[in-house]
Amino acid sequence: VQLQASGGGLVQAGGSLRLSCVGSGRTLRGYTIAWFRQAPGKEREFVACIPWNGDGVSTDYADSVKGRFTISRDNAENTVYLQMNSLKPDDTAVYYCAAPFSTYFYTGRTRDDYSFWGQGTLVTVSS
Repeated sequence: VQLQASGGGLVQAGGSLRLSCVGSGRTLRGYTIAWFRQAPGKEREFVACIPWNGDGVSTDYADSVKGRFTISRDNAENTVYLQMNSLKPDDTAVYYCAAPFSTYFYTGRTRDDYSFWGQGTLVTVSS
């Protein structure tokens, strides 16, 4: 599966952005999809993930974004979204969406469990 992340940009602190992760090559319907981010000079870190059915096993968020970010999916559009509200300068990073090799497999927060990665979209939050 190929992933294309978009929606990044420059926003002031307190503002909002919505990132999109569009799948191509095959449907995203059976995949757990996650968002990770990487700030300059830092490791790539988990942000949020959503299981293939969007319920049952619940969505998961890093503590740093819980209550501000919402992950959702639209299987008809083959897209996963990350709605980011109340943005902070510490949210500045390149954001990547990712999928595991296998479908119907919950991968959670572990970066090495994800095999397919989008190209990343830059989010810059000014103070």
